[in-house]
Amino acid sequence: MEAWLQTFIHHLSAEKGLAPNTLDSYERDISQYLAYLQEDGIIDIRDSRRVHIQKYLHELKNRGRAASTVSRSLVSIRSFYQYLSNENVISGGNPALQLDAPKLDKRLPHVLSVDQVIKLLEAPETGTPAGVRDKAMLEMLYATGMRVTELISLDISKVNPELGFIECSGKNKERVIPIGKTAAKWLRLYLSEMRTLMLKQQGDEPALFVNHLGTRLTRQGFWKIMKKYAREARIEQEITPHTLRHSFATHLLDNGADIRSVQEMLGHADISTTQIYIQTMKSNLKEVYDRAHPRAKEEISSQSI
Repeated sequence: MEAWLQTFIHHLSAEKGLAPNTLDSYERDISQYLAYLQEDGIIDIRDSRRVHIQKYLHELKNRGRAASTVSRSLVSIRSFYQYLSNENVISGGNPALQLDAPKLDKRLPHVLSVDQVIKLLEAPETGTPAGVRDKAMLEMLYATGMRVTELISLDISKVNPELGFIECSGKNKERVIPIGKTAAKWLRLYLSEMRTLMLKQQGDEPALFVNHLGTRLTRQGFWKIMKKYAREARIEQEITPHTLRHSFATHLLDNGADIRSVQEMLGHADISTTQIYIQTMKSNLKEVYDRAHPRAKEEISSQSI
């Protein structure tokens, strides 16, 4: 069964062009499922049935796995079986097709206030090459709304700070995103002076952002940097790798940006994905009203007497 898994992962990489993190997620989900099958006495994937998938999903739930984790596992398993069906490894179609994923709680994204974002962006000490790099990365994330994976995947050939845009590839879709003057300024400084100092002997490295070894910065490396500056900025709110992306979208909509334009910049295939930021704005309306409307203040004052 492991051989079929590796063939499937190669198919996703070569034919679908999926990102390394996505491939790792598929491989991890399916490996865990195959291990469960073996524990259940199934050593040939052709002997597995829909009931085995149902039992496995039920087992994940009993282990306390989040609904999002169970749902993602089902998506991975369904894709794996579809591949096996297409390759005529299994007969009778995809046994996972008619299974329903658990309902997910719709959580609103964590968003920083404008003041919090400013504190975060000002946290890096820009007297060192790494500090300028970090400043440029944070400014670019907030200026473009890119995913962290897209940021660290950028090659130097894909950025043009003079014209103020970057070419970004993410989730099988390439898009051109404008960058503001501030992000462009720090990107120019990083490119003109600091990146060369960080390259060391890696003179032919295509990556835009490099680590202390002069090679491409990893997602894990960026996450450590992000958490460090969140602590220094004394941001107690939960921070995730997507925090600046969520803040970018919400702040644009707060200031009157067209939702279709925001959708394009974020690279969302479906506008319903972008509309969650409208919900974020609505969730803040009551707080804003109570804080800003004079009659709301008056009512609060009278109740406290």
